[in-house]
Amino acid sequence: MASPVIQILLVDDHPLVRDGLRARLETVPHFEIVAEAGNASEALKHASTINIDLALMDINLAGINGIELTAQFHALHPAIAVLMLSMHDKAEYVMQSILSGARGYVLKDAPAIDIITAIDTVIAGGIYYSAGIARQMTSQFSPPVLLTPRENEVLQSIANGKSNKHIARELDLSVRTVETHRLNIKRKLGIEGQADLIRFALERLPLKV
Repeated sequence: MASPVIQILLVDDHPLVRDGLRARLETVPHFEIVAEAGNASEALKHASTINIDLALMDINLAGINGIELTAQFHALHPAIAVLMLSMHDKAEYVMQSILSGARGYVLKDAPAIDIITAIDTVIAGGIYYSAGIARQMTSQFSPPVLLTPRENEVLQSIANGKSNKHIARELDLSVRTVETHRLNIKRKLGIEGQADLIRFALERLPLKV
């Protein structure tokens, strides 16, 4: 079965950047670029008149910046997911974006596959960070900042020493779903091996009985 078409708004004040993004994203069969905007007023106008699933948002916009615009989208058009695509890798920009309602943060120099994966993840209800961003966030903030509520439950269960089967039974999930949560947690936290994930969980979370 074909994936539902994701209708995307590109928000960037540089036409050449938008052209490049359009060229990269239009190669994905289930992506459709339905509009482009170079500033906040154009973006808000499109959001009010066109069916949009996701806004790919730059931070550096004239007048109202992308973080402030994200907050307006979150308030006025909560059904539109916002994914930040920025050249800035500082943790404060990431945190401000997430607090404004963004569902993810990807760097502009990320490979195309990362941007594609980020869009699919956000539309599916998840949160996505570029690998470098995830590692930086992990070093400065606690896991709940990065993870969804369900992922935090799984991470807490890992800290409690539970196996995938035990976690699946306690949270009423399939084992495969628990395994997927583990993979997502490792990706978001910049962790590779299972042993490192367990060590991280034990160090960052208290044991609960």
